Amino acid sequence: MSEDLKHDPALDAPQTDRPSKVERLEQEGDIAADYLEELLDIADLDGDLDMDVDGDRASVSIVGADLSQLIGAKGEVLDALQELTRLAVYRETGERSRLMLDIGGHRAEQRRRLVALAEKSIEEVRASGESLSLEAMTSFERKVVHDAVAAAGLTSESEGTEPHRHVVILPA
Repeated sequence: MSEDLKHDPALDAPQTDRPSKVERLEQEGDIAADYLEELLDIADLDGDLDMDVDGDRASVSIVGADLSQLIGAKGEVLDALQELTRLAVYRETGERSRLMLDIGGHRAEQRRRLVALAEKSIEEVRASGESLSLEAMTSFERKVVHDAVAAAGLTSESEGTEPHRHVVILPA
C-alpha cells in the first residue's frame, strides 16, 4: 500500500476541536476590534474598544473622544461601519456575523428611546384595542420594538418593504 493510501485512524475520531459558541463570539469580537483599531488609526481618531458577548452575538463598543463623525446624522455611518466590520469578520472566519457595533453609546441610547416608544405604543394599543402602525425603522430598530412588544405579552409584525418597513403592534 502506498503512503498516500494509508488509513489514518485519527480522521475517524469525532472532531471536538470546534470552539464553543461563546468562544466563537469572542473570536468575532477580537477580529472586529482589530479591524476597528486599524480604522481608528488610519482616521487618526482616539477611541477605546470594549468587547462583550451579548446573548447570541458579539458586541463591540467604541468610546472616547468625539466620535460623532463615525455615527453620522441618523446613524448611517455607524450602520455602514457595522456592515464593514461584519464583512471583516466573515473574511477571517468564513461565517456570517451578527456582531453589533456601538459608537459613543449611540445604539444604547437609541435602544432606550425605542423601548420607551414601544411601551407608550403598547399602552395605546391596550387602551384602544386596535392595532397601531409605527414609523418606518431599520431592522435593528424593529427588532428592539418587537422584543419590547413580546416582553409585554403582545404580538407585532413587520410590514412594508425597505426602506419603508415598519412595525405594527397588534392587540391581544
